[in-house]
Amino acid sequence: MCESRQPPVMQHLVVMLPVLNEALGLAWVLERLPYDRLEAMGYTTTVLVMDGHSTDETETVAASHGVLFVDQDDFGKGSAIRHGFREALALEADAVVMLDADGTYNPAEMTRLLKALTNHDVVVGDRLNGDIAPDSMTRMNYVGNHLLTWFATALFGVTTSDVCSGYWAFHRTAIETLMLNSRSFEIEAEMFASMVHRSIPFGFVPISYRTRLGEAKLGSTADGWAILRKLITRRILPNPLL
Repeated sequence: MCESRQPPVMQHLVVMLPVLNEALGLAWVLERLPYDRLEAMGYTTTVLVMDGHSTDETETVAASHGVLFVDQDDFGKGSAIRHGFREALALEADAVVMLDADGTYNPAEMTRLLKALTNHDVVVGDRLNGDIAPDSMTRMNYVGNHLLTWFATALFGVTTSDVCSGYWAFHRTAIETLMLNSRSFEIEAEMFASMVHRSIPFGFVPISYRTRLGEAKLGSTADGWAILRKLITRRILPNPLL
């Protein structure tokens, strides 16, 4: 008599998209999410749009694609991500992928980050050693990204390949372990610092990076200094002031 074969246990993946007036980019990303490939990898997928109080058609785009839309409880990208982590844990996510919903990151490449989670608790998409489109960064941003990445490596004594990347994959346990208080664009640098302090295993996967859709929100100089200050602060203070 043949034994009945049980279907494989699917893991729950939450794809988190922090947005602020990104109707054009959000539509582009949602239309390219690799649902079939994710299912073949053993994931059921929930898409979570964390909105920073948009005034354009962002919410309408989210509704038309049937994804979860949450108005974040504060302002800034860092606040959106921290709030999004709490939402993902409440949704009982086994894994989380976060990426900017502005067309700069290829949604299909999340499968590569998720495959690398077999060896790490966090995987970061590495733009600086990947395929960067010619017009996707200004020269100042390109140099600034390399300098901040070098400073992060020097300050913490642990190599990072791209400290400002906006494309990450996490195991649930990593999200539960990270200690963060960033409100703005310094959030990725703080996640790196927290991973080092909390001994969270992480790795990098080279990715592509393209020209954004819509108006840029990252300011070259002011945000760069804020990121550097966060790195220095978290080097001195392993735990953030919550």
